Order: sequence, then C-alpha cells, then structure tokens
Amino acid sequence: MLRILSRCKLRPAVTKIRVAAFSSRKPTPMKVAVEGCCHGELDAIYDQIRQLETRNNYKVDVLLICGDFQAVRNHQDLQCMAVPNRYRRLEDFYKYYTREKTAPMLTIVIGGNHEASNYMWELYHGGWLAPNIYFLGHAGSVRLNGVRIAGASGIFKSHDFQLGHYEKLPYDSGAMRSIYHIRESSVRKLSLLSSNRIFLSHDWPQSIEHHGDLADLINRKPFFRQDIETGSLGSPPLMGLLRTLRPEWWFAAHMHTRFAATVVHGGPPNLETTPIQNPDEIQIEDDEFATESSPNPVKTPGIPTQPAESVPRNPDEIMLEDEEEDVDVPAPPPPPASETKFLALDKCLPRRQFLEVIDLPFTPFDSTQTREGKKTGKDRTRPLLSFDPEWLAITRAFHPWLSTTRQQPPFPEEAEARALVAKELEWVKKNIKTNEQGEIPVSDHQTFVMTAPGPGSEGAAKFRQPPWFTNPQTEAFCRMLDIPNKINPPPAAVDSIAQPPSTDDSSDASNRA
Repeated sequence: MLRILSRCKLRPAVTKIRVAAFSSRKPTPMKVAVEGCCHGELDAIYDQIRQLETRNNYKVDVLLICGDFQAVRNHQDLQCMAVPNRYRRLEDFYKYYTREKTAPMLTIVIGGNHEASNYMWELYHGGWLAPNIYFLGHAGSVRLNGVRIAGASGIFKSHDFQLGHYEKLPYDSGAMRSIYHIRESSVRKLSLLSSNRIFLSHDWPQSIEHHGDLADLINRKPFFRQDIETGSLGSPPLMGLLRTLRPEWWFAAHMHTRFAATVVHGGPPNLETTPIQNPDEIQIEDDEFATESSPNPVKTPGIPTQPAESVPRNPDEIMLEDEEEDVDVPAPPPPPASETKFLALDKCLPRRQFLEVIDLPFTPFDSTQTREGKKTGKDRTRPLLSFDPEWLAITRAFHPWLSTTRQQPPFPEEAEARALVAKELEWVKKNIKTNEQGEIPVSDHQTFVMTAPGPGSEGAAKFRQPPWFTNPQTEAFCRMLDIPNKINPPPAAVDSIAQPPSTDDSSDASNRA
C-alpha cells in the first residue's frame, strides 16, 4: 500500500475549469519570499524582508513558509507541540493572533512536525491563523492572482500513512506526533490536481538530493551521510507527487540547510548527486517511534562508506526519532520532459540561508478592484487569494472518506475518483459564486476569528492541554461546500455526523476517542 502512487497510475488530470479574464498587458513578476522553518520567529523574518525591500527597492507580494510555523496562541497550545520542554516558548505568533501586530504582507503557511497541532487541526481544511496569515490546511491548494499554490503539511511515517485522523484532545505522547504525520488521503487528493506552479512541503521528496550538488551537501552536512547511504532521506509519497504534478517550483524545509536541485521529468536522475542525514533538527528524547536502520545500506557513488555508529548527530535539530524511513519510491510517469526547480531553505537564525525572494511571472487580471486588489504602495497591488475550484471539487468528492477514527476505509479507484471530482467540479461551478474575474475570493467565505484566548488568561490550567474549539472558519468552509463539519462541529452536531463507509464495524467504537 505504500506504493500508492505507482499502483494508482497517477497522472495529471485533464479538467476544464472556468478561466478568469486576464488583461492584454505583458506578464509581470510577483515578488515571492520563501522561508524555510519558521520556529515562531515571525518578527525576525518580517524584519529581514523589510531590509531586503529597502536594499533592493522592491516590494514583496507574498511570503511562503514551509512548516514548523508554530502558531502558538497561549501557554496551553505549547502543551500540544511535540518538542522538548526547553523549546516550549511562546515566540512571536501570539502577537499577530491577538492583533497586537499585523503581518505586513500576505503570508501563506503549511505545517511541519513541530506545531501547535491542536490549532492547525481546527483549520484542517485551511483558514486564517491570524489576520493576513493563511494556513493551507493539512493539504490544500489555493490561487494567488490566478497562480495555483498547493501544499502538504507534516512529515511522512509509514505506520500512520494509511490511518484515519483518530487523534483527539487531550493528546497522549503518541497522538501528539502522529497528528502531524501525512496521511494517504492527503496524497491521493493532491494527486488529482491537474497542475500547479508552486508546491510547498515540510519534508523533502525522497531522493531529491540526487538532482542537486550532492558532494557539496555532504561536505556541509556530513550527518546526512547515513540516510543517503540507506536511501532513507525524504518522503516517498512527496516524490510521487512531484513526478505527477510537475510544478514549476517546489519549496521545502525540515533539514535546516539550503539545497537547490532541478528535476528533469522524463529523464534519469543525476546519479552523481545522491541522499544524506541532518544534524540540524530538534531532538525529542521521549519519542516512542524509533526507526530501525536498514540492514543493507545503499552505496552512494563517490561517497566512502562510514560505520553508522561514527556518524555524528545533528546538534541543531529538533529530533523526533520517527521522522524518516526507507520506503519504496513510486515509479515516475513517462515524458514529456519538463523541469521542477526544488529549493530547500534553513531555519531562521543569524548567518543562515533561511529566506529567498524569487520573481514569479503572472498575467494580471483585467480588473484589480476587488476587496483584496487595492494599491499597497510602490504601485503594487495586494494579491488576490482565492479558493482553487479543483481543490474544492476534490474536497467534496473525498469527504465521505475523511475518517476521524483510526480505521481508514478503502479509497475509490483512480478512474472512479476522477469521475467523482469531475461531477463535483460541476457542482462547484453552479453553486459557488465567483467575482468579476471568475475567482472565488477566500475573504468572501472565511474571516479570521479568535477561538482560544491569548496568553495571560490560562490561570491554573496554564500547563494543561486546552479544550477543543469549533472554528467558525471551518464551519464556513463546510457550509460553502455543503458538507458536514467532521473536524470540530458544534457539540450538538458531533453525534449526527456520519463516519465514512466501513468494512469493519467492530473496530469503529473501540477506536473512537
């Protein structure tokens, strides 16, 4: 079942969607800033962008953050974050959540493996974590000025990949980790997108290091050597998605180093540049999911074999011992050849390569007088963030298979899944209103609302996990799609929500938290 992408013969969908009205002007670039691991350091990241804007006389349109965002609203949220106690600090996010500060630019984020997972679960389908800071959800796709940006939160672990989302507050030590492990349902849904310009992940796609300067990577990060030799660096499902979706850009983080690569689709990988292990991660000593090393390590060309016990650990990493493992790589699809530019970035620290700004050409809309399309200075227009109609259709089609118990019922075969998505896309076109450009602005349906209080009001419960909250944004998203809220429904509605079709009724009650 781990060979999901090759078995299902995933390929880009050919789906007709409504095309927005574009102007006859030449394409102009958006300034896109990309950050690796955030670790709550929003003030430093925004300050770095301001310095770049002043130095280079440009204006950044959007910031993309590739996980470990740490949307911690108060001290109770810290009790839901899988890090050692010494790393449980509020950092900067709560100031943006309580409106003490406002993000100076649209910020789009995904989750990593060190998050206040309770808050990100509230917004499983995506939503505003704070004003001007949008979370793509556990998996999601949006449109920014007509450019599709998709992403997958979390990291891969095979023992949780095929499970449902069974974790419930209060989390035990296992659930606090498994909740951020990517599920097969997310990968299947993302694989049904027809295409995308940008993809965000926290994990690296497995074997991506073969497509860049491997010798330099090993020289800078000798701790990667063992994972390279065993072929265990990165996520197999993500490489399957990269080969299926073939985005123009793929941004990642997690390994706390800058690494660039180019994947040529339809051609062989560069075997002179291969995989390694990372010392720059946060270690969690009580992680119960230890991974056994491979008994038959893969030899990497040009890299001398080094005994596993002599490989140093990365002192600069938040280490959960269950984070990477060896799984079969899905087979790539056939030509035509194209390229995906991969870029991983470091965490936000002095003298680290944690932030880059790229130019992303796009064709402006005919009219920019939407709620978000207003001038913001230096003759720039605030970008329009919209829902992706394809993703809305995919979400409706797969909602019956969204499991909130340990058991994940079998998914439909690919042909059936694509037929369901095509049917739901027609529903989306008929039932969800678009603006004059044919877009579905996020702001028409979701508005930021505080659910948990900010810090200082926790009282005696300061060091206890919080209760769960019904998030109005998730309620609004589900109303838009006319689907039940399985994530955090109002208490009176919890018992009325049907679970997905089950082939084993006996297991459901025992697995319900």
